[in-house]
Amino acid sequence: MPNETPQPRPSRGLSVLIVEDEFLIALDLQMMLEDAGHSVLGPAGTVAAALRLLEGTPPDVATLDLNLRGQLVVPVAVRLRDLQIPFVLASAYASRGFDGSEALAGAENVGKPIHPRRLLDALGRAVGSA
Repeated sequence: MPNETPQPRPSRGLSVLIVEDEFLIALDLQMMLEDAGHSVLGPAGTVAAALRLLEGTPPDVATLDLNLRGQLVVPVAVRLRDLQIPFVLASAYASRGFDGSEALAGAENVGKPIHPRRLLDALGRAVGSA
């Protein structure tokens, strides 16, 4: 038997806000998260929809696409920071070098295509449970 210390696991799944404008990617994310025992808020395909969802019960963590049909997700990142909700990026774009990019500073970007283990590990790190 290997001498390994088990990693602590959350006693319940996380509530995860998905902000993604591509329907099939959002659906894939939702299935990945639900298969791992998490619940999903959204998905939200626009900045306005994501901000409306944040007016209700806050999620534990969020996953954000950077570019939502030509609109940057920065207002959502700012609101999440105000609410002290951690988030990760799931984007093919770089998260710096544009107005408002400081709101994304320190957020891990799992990139695209999204690999389930990489996403789940990043979400765990974001909430401090990995």
